[in-house]
Amino acid sequence: MRRFILAAAIILCPAAAQAWGGTAHAVIDRAAIAAIPADGPVFLRRHADYIAASAALPDTWRGDAEGFSKIEEDPNHGWFREQFAFLKPIPRSRYEFILALYKRYEVIKDSDPATAVRTNVRWTGTLPYAAMEAYDRLIVCMRAVRSAQARGVDGSVPEQHCAFQTIRLGHYIGDGSQPLHDSVNSDGWRGPNPNGYTRDRSIHGRFESGFVDAIGLTPADIMPRIGPLAHRDGDMFDAVLRFLDQSGDRVETVYRLEKRDGFRNPADADVRALIYERTAAGAAMLRDMLCRAWSESASLPAKVTPSPLDFTNPRFNPETGSATP
Repeated sequence: MRRFILAAAIILCPAAAQAWGGTAHAVIDRAAIAAIPADGPVFLRRHADYIAASAALPDTWRGDAEGFSKIEEDPNHGWFREQFAFLKPIPRSRYEFILALYKRYEVIKDSDPATAVRTNVRWTGTLPYAAMEAYDRLIVCMRAVRSAQARGVDGSVPEQHCAFQTIRLGHYIGDGSQPLHDSVNSDGWRGPNPNGYTRDRSIHGRFESGFVDAIGLTPADIMPRIGPLAHRDGDMFDAVLRFLDQSGDRVETVYRLEKRDGFRNPADADVRALIYERTAAGAAMLRDMLCRAWSESASLPAKVTPSPLDFTNPRFNPETGSATP
């Protein structure tokens, strides 16, 4: 009976195989929070158990039965950069990005229908936008935490708001640190395959869940690999794009290692090293973004004049009805 229940759970929850498994997501979040320096948002440590236990929550918003949620959420977990190599620079607006994909689709739908059918928001992904949206919301709720601290009143509610946004941000950054979330080859090699890489869709789960669980990944495994605080300044959206590119550059490494023994050997030092490096990179990026959001929350919101919704704003785009950030 227990086996039957487990099998049924796997069948009914396919999203579980679409991201770092629950173990790695929880490890990334715990390590990031533990690595926050004394002048950072250390209040998040009070919520570490809640954050880690909820680390895979955004995957539950992707079920086929919840169509509206799935359509909105599914693209937030990937960034298939081969699909939009034509697009430079990457727009700073989620909606400008989506419109650019559609315009490309219109251009190639007759001449290259096979590519056109995947030139859309679902088959390219919107991960950096989801991450930046959670990051902005963190700044807002962290201002409320600071206000409560300054007034000497209970700040538990804004802290909880920050913990929830940390769950969201941590999930997207965690996904982005997994190379198979940054390529069209996310679930088996697509297209020309001169190196004979597997086309088996199960590579995704075997790498990020099967192997991770087999080695018993813990925060202690990656804490020494996180490194000093970075991203104290500079454009955060650009930093997220660089982070995703660095992860995407390791896609072939995943496939080469899989070709050796299919991730069947938990003692494989090379696969372990890749898992440690990638989860540490995710934890470092999450820690940096949490600390940067805390730093930005010390300032009052910048006055944007004209408003991003004002037609006279020089960056206003009538196709989206707003100015880019």
